[in-house]
Amino acid sequence: MNERSAKPHPLDHVVLPVVNIDLARERLGKLGFTVAADARHPFGTENACVFFADKTYLEPLGIASVEESEASARQGNVFTARNRAFRFRCGEEGLSAVAFATSDAGRDHRHFAGSGSSAGEMLQFSRPMKMPDGFETIAGFKLAFAAELRAPDFFLFSVERINPLPSDRRALETHANGVTGIAEIALCAPEPAAFAAFVGLAAAQSAVEKTGFGVNIAAPNAKISLMTPEGLEAYFEIAVSSADRGLRGRAILFTVADLAVTEAHLAANGVTYTRKNNRILVKPAPGQGTLFAFEETR
Repeated sequence: MNERSAKPHPLDHVVLPVVNIDLARERLGKLGFTVAADARHPFGTENACVFFADKTYLEPLGIASVEESEASARQGNVFTARNRAFRFRCGEEGLSAVAFATSDAGRDHRHFAGSGSSAGEMLQFSRPMKMPDGFETIAGFKLAFAAELRAPDFFLFSVERINPLPSDRRALETHANGVTGIAEIALCAPEPAAFAAFVGLAAAQSAVEKTGFGVNIAAPNAKISLMTPEGLEAYFEIAVSSADRGLRGRAILFTVADLAVTEAHLAANGVTYTRKNNRILVKPAPGQGTLFAFEETR
């Protein structure tokens, strides 16, 4: 058996750079999400995550200390360096990275390096995590990074948990909008198939499904869609320029138990949205840097 895992990696979380955590917390709360307590990384960034019952989550990423973040980037921290580059090129908010769960980040790092796709050295760190009932624990992680020279505004990584997060997160996984998990991450490029191998490498999934607007990579628990600007507009009503030759994160599709509950919550909170077939679409707004789509579980 070679070093590459024979088992595809499930989606773990999505990184969403934000102007600041307070603004993200306000926006996500208005959208009906339960937001975890703020947590600070030891290298100058911070987050306030949104956890789902399918064990995926969103990571709104803010900068707690510009000095610490800049210093860590100069010292070779891939996470902060890519975050800095994204903000410089794309603005303060968006979808900058997708993370996949792994049982061996070291193996993934070696495979990324052997394939010429490593973004740099692995990162190992820990941070406190506070539960709604006041219980505190330490979450530990090992990250292995993959990057594509043709996609400077987007990266992928695998994450191995050293100290598992609390198994009972029901209080954090229950959301007023009825969201139960993430069904799809939509990425966009003029030539989506050119990035299929890159995404498949990080997901440990070689199978590629061709579609009318690009290709899909199936993680065990979610779909990563690589689509053209035309496909993005057809499915998510997002208009983007075809002049951008790179790969960009553009939308997240969430599963909900009852779309009527989601719609009622958004309406009650004054959130602007549109209906497209069996989906609700909420365009980016301050604190929410990418399109959020909601669809009933089938």
